[in-house]
Amino acid sequence: MRLTLLATALTTLIAAPLAFAQADRLPDIGSSAGELLTPARQQQYGAMTLRELRNYGYLLDDPLIDDWLDRVGGKLAANSDRPSQPFTFFMLRDRQINAFATLGGYIAVNSGLVLTAEREDEVAAVLSHEIAHVTQQHVLRSVERAQRDQIPILLGMLGAIIAAQAAGGHSSGDATQAAVVSGMGLMQQRQIDYTRSNESEADRIGIQTLARAGYDPDAMAGFFSRMDQAMRANKGGERERTPDYLQTHPVTSSRISEAHDRAERIKREKNVITTVSTPGGKIVESSPREGDYAAGARSNNPLLPFQVTLPPASFDNGATGLFQWAKERLRVLSANTPDQAIREYESIRRSTGELSEAQQYGLALAQLRNNQPGAAVAALTQLLQRAPGNQWLGIGLAEAQARAGDVPGAKARFKDLMARTPNSRAVALGYAQVLNGQGDRAGGQQAQAVLQPLLDASAQDPIFQQAYARACELAGDSVRAGEAYAQVAYLNGRPEQALTQLSNLKKREALDYYARARIDARIAAITPEVLALRDAGVKDPDLDRNR
Repeated sequence: MRLTLLATALTTLIAAPLAFAQADRLPDIGSSAGELLTPARQQQYGAMTLRELRNYGYLLDDPLIDDWLDRVGGKLAANSDRPSQPFTFFMLRDRQINAFATLGGYIAVNSGLVLTAEREDEVAAVLSHEIAHVTQQHVLRSVERAQRDQIPILLGMLGAIIAAQAAGGHSSGDATQAAVVSGMGLMQQRQIDYTRSNESEADRIGIQTLARAGYDPDAMAGFFSRMDQAMRANKGGERERTPDYLQTHPVTSSRISEAHDRAERIKREKNVITTVSTPGGKIVESSPREGDYAAGARSNNPLLPFQVTLPPASFDNGATGLFQWAKERLRVLSANTPDQAIREYESIRRSTGELSEAQQYGLALAQLRNNQPGAAVAALTQLLQRAPGNQWLGIGLAEAQARAGDVPGAKARFKDLMARTPNSRAVALGYAQVLNGQGDRAGGQQAQAVLQPLLDASAQDPIFQQAYARACELAGDSVRAGEAYAQVAYLNGRPEQALTQLSNLKKREALDYYARARIDARIAAITPEVLALRDAGVKDPDLDRNR
């Protein structure tokens, strides 16, 4: 019942302002995209979707994975035809092959898609396609069409939840959890219902974005081709066997051929021709490509006495060079249990004869999560000796040392990592968690000092806020701790808990002017959302039990 009411409340939060705007807007002349939903409203909807996914445990929040995905997505977004459009990229735990875009530039990627990809270029190809759906306003137009037809945005999710609740019995809870994620997919993709022309346009512009960002423009056709083969292998089976991405982004031989032809034309052309949307219309612009994947990249640096050509193999790891490490980290974090991940690596070893360095890193991470810190320390030490500058290995070894009882060694390693990468969120978080683990005032104060420089940029990061809250608590700064814990509750999809915590915090007589002003501002921002939920009859189950 709570989930049903929640879906209704979310629908009301979005649909009511839209209905009001529709009644008062001027006659539609030309494209209406953006008239019903302002950019601020789109961002609010996307952020709400993100929080709800996290509330039900579908997000995979990890600082290293998040940073990698942001680097790939950010490079593509900067080279899209609307570089000013803000984007938020996030990873889902599900191992189904899928990705989707929603309002406000929020783009989700399933872990299964990364695990299936063979190169970072293929992940970038899917991201560039989803980015094009946003920049060409395909998502926005479909939502506005749904509003004009009086179809609630969350109708798909609501129907799935009701069906799960009707199952009854002891399995109803599990069925509800499954329905939420399938309903979210229904809401975000099947409700969007991209047209064939939308898909073609997203392919065309996505391939251009790939090339401009320095990725292999052939990666889109290659990835679609392998997905098509997977679908053909399951021909005659249940629909569920078909990768979700193909159910919502149908792949045909002609579409693969067109993607390949576009990539070939781009590789032959000296410049990439791109259509850029502007408030005054569209502008066709020509820009040089960053790489030539057929002959290698050429450098025209005037300081060099000759042109330098890099071999195509130089690009195998993509723009970041972190793909294989991210893939293996995801293999471990998306597994149902650490033991399952260990068994996967044993299976890989049997089939290939040996594990790559990235796979050895993944196995060590699985061992660490399986309470085998000694084995993890030994493996990561050997790997770090072969790749001393690898930050992922350094963080992993420091965490393993701390778990194995070598806290001084872990702190020294993190301190060294901080000196080399002072703006790394992953390093700061790892260091702060070790310091918080001391459980004393000195450790809390040190953790505060480590996290403080990145605090403003991490306002939407619940893991960071949790670590900062604990640091403040240990350091004796109960007000800052209370504010951070309230933010954690809000980001985890519990706005009523956040409001209750802030209201209780505000009652303290010792609050200074600045703290009271901060708390008042957060209460004012959260209250409308909580009131809308209450009007729809939605109650936080944890708070309701305590009343």
